[in-house]
Amino acid sequence: MPLLGAHMSIAGGLHLAFTRIQEVQGESLQIFLGNQRQWQTVPLTSEMVEDFRQQWKETNAMPVAAHDSYLINLAAPDPTTLEKSVAAFADELQRAAILGIPCLITHPGSHRGGGVEAGLERFVENMDRALTISKTSTVMVLIENTAGQGTNLGSTFEEIAFIISASRYGDGIGVCFDTSHAFAAGYDIRTRATYEKTFSQFDRIIGLERLKFFHINDSKRPLGSRVDRHEHIGKGEIGLTGFRLLLNDPRFQQHPMVLETPKGKELEEDKANLRVLRSLIAK
Repeated sequence: MPLLGAHMSIAGGLHLAFTRIQEVQGESLQIFLGNQRQWQTVPLTSEMVEDFRQQWKETNAMPVAAHDSYLINLAAPDPTTLEKSVAAFADELQRAAILGIPCLITHPGSHRGGGVEAGLERFVENMDRALTISKTSTVMVLIENTAGQGTNLGSTFEEIAFIISASRYGDGIGVCFDTSHAFAAGYDIRTRATYEKTFSQFDRIIGLERLKFFHINDSKRPLGSRVDRHEHIGKGEIGLTGFRLLLNDPRFQQHPMVLETPKGKELEEDKANLRVLRSLIAK
């Protein structure tokens, strides 16, 4: 069965994300590696690393991925933002490596009016630069598909394929598939026919072997809206049939799938969404 989980807060300490994911009976986890609203991160101490690894061990070593800060834009035309982004991304790669996290998920950035082609080329150049600076070899970068809102890159499978093929590190780059983003970008998964068409396109253009992780979110906005708004499972425009098809797809039975839907401190929303998702899995 797919390994269902959620993005969890690291408030109070990185290791507390495991307490929170166990509270909702999750089987996979996504976290930020620091305060996503600040460029500077608190250095990892040996105690922080040990606490994290010990808590992780106690969850039977569930799949864990990190998501980079939303401040990072490796396609930025502004030199100041770009240099900060390269340094921050290299730092996040190093932090993930120290913690033993195997994947770092990133959006392909925004061209800010400079055009898609120039933006993609700038993203690849600076992602590669950050990978070189980080001197890490144990962390796989996962490119996340986007809704294509504004000047954001990565809303088409062709754009993601370009990133992989143009990168010097392309052999080690994977993909994180966000259901809400894909739907908003125009990839329909609501019926058997459209679901098969979407993943057939993905396989032809990128390759299903690159798909390592899922963000499993419904969409507040309609198909092709290019607006990134997550909704609770079954409450949005995708509906339950699309998620039933995904959860029972034999190609994805061991894939981590994490929620990024709105929630409060008590995590009741995550519990409810996971119940709905589990009810869709064929017994």
